[in-house]
Amino acid sequence: MKKALITGITGQDGAYLAKFLLDKGYDVYGTYRRLSTPNFWRLEYLEVFDKVNLIPADLSDTGSIVEALKISQPDEVYHLAAQSFVGASFETPVATGDVTGLAVTRILEAIRQTCPETKFYFAATSEMFGKTGLLNGGKSLNEGDFFYPMSPYAAAKLYGYWITRIYREAYGIFAVNGILFNHESPLRGLEFVTRKVANEVAKISLGLSKELRLGNLEAKRDWGYAPEYVEAMWLMLQQKEPDDYVIATGEAHSVKELVEKAFGIVGLDWKEYVKVDRRFFRPLDVPCLVGDYSKAKRKIGWEPRTRFDKLIEIMVEEEVDRWERWLRGERFPWDAPNYPSENRILTRALRM
Repeated sequence: MKKALITGITGQDGAYLAKFLLDKGYDVYGTYRRLSTPNFWRLEYLEVFDKVNLIPADLSDTGSIVEALKISQPDEVYHLAAQSFVGASFETPVATGDVTGLAVTRILEAIRQTCPETKFYFAATSEMFGKTGLLNGGKSLNEGDFFYPMSPYAAAKLYGYWITRIYREAYGIFAVNGILFNHESPLRGLEFVTRKVANEVAKISLGLSKELRLGNLEAKRDWGYAPEYVEAMWLMLQQKEPDDYVIATGEAHSVKELVEKAFGIVGLDWKEYVKVDRRFFRPLDVPCLVGDYSKAKRKIGWEPRTRFDKLIEIMVEEEVDRWERWLRGERFPWDAPNYPSENRILTRALRM
């Protein structure tokens, strides 16, 4: 049985990847940050919490990273953990640089010294392209295009991308970069625009909210479906040779299109509810990002199956269902009283 270690297993991608690997027969381990309020609702939502082995770890602490590798003894490491919100990176640029960037070196160095045969996946990002999407006239971006980051988050990820390539070439570690464009789902955090829009549209349709405040409506992104993107991560580590891949849909849609589609699903006119709020504008904003996934299709056999309209439909309908259940007096599956207790985590950790 193969073993996998997922950093950031409590996030959207981590939870979907855990389920995917469990279905493949893997023994799955995952690191998480110890918080006063546990954040395991996604694992519970996908009904995999009791099937994974959880290890507390701090990406700023090399010792805890080494300990996680010793406990899990993984065949594959998927490094997904990061400070992953672009807007917040402007507010905490130093912390973002450490957690999102330097932590990659800590993990790779720990792998080099303790388990050099382990395969390593790094979650790079389309945000590394940044302004390139504007300079090239909005054309699809591939693995050969240059990077022009426009946020501390993107700069930190770019460091992670290059250090991954350096360890691959200098030490022969099987290390790959997944340059993933935006990928969404009902498990996305509320701070991300797709989930924010879907959530507020559902509340407005049920009379629980009156308006939706957003920033730049003209920004365009390439939005895909997260469960499909984690499959691409796995495929990258099953190849004979390590390489880097763009994962995308090849289609760009604006925030305005997102809003129009979401409100249309519940039969409302978005113009009556959406307000542009300057507080949600970033100091620098990437105007357009769209990816070319042809290399991934050719070399690892991956291509997107869920397109924009279906993605937004999935997200809005899920939010409507959640809030309707709440109105009936049912608890959300991620409500605090239903979180697995810290004692359950500690008990399981002691058995490992």
